[in-house]
Amino acid sequence: MLYDGLALLGIWASTIVALVTVRGDVVAGLGVQALLGLEAYAFFVFFWVRRGQTLGMVAWRLRFASADARVSIRQAHLRLLGGALSLACLGAGHLWILFNKQRRSWPDLLSGSYVVRVAV
Repeated sequence: MLYDGLALLGIWASTIVALVTVRGDVVAGLGVQALLGLEAYAFFVFFWVRRGQTLGMVAWRLRFASADARVSIRQAHLRLLGGALSLACLGAGHLWILFNKQRRSWPDLLSGSYVVRVAV
């Protein structure tokens, strides 16, 4: 999550710089927050549906998988929702793998998916 967070932070910084450059003044408010949220949404959904991996997952050789051959957009949405709920609960949903026999987190359970290690 740290690697993905750093990549997303870079995207957000570029967006803010571009907005400030175009506007010539400070940018703030709900519209900017919505744009940054949309960028986060697009980042995760794009990588999960396209590759089954975000940039951070590639670095750690992990992949988001499902029983079907490909991850659907619906599963990516549900995984993102599960991740947001987990973070809202101070990471409890991600710590759930310590108690789940199948080592699945809340995002995994909600989206009907699992995370696997990628063979070298």
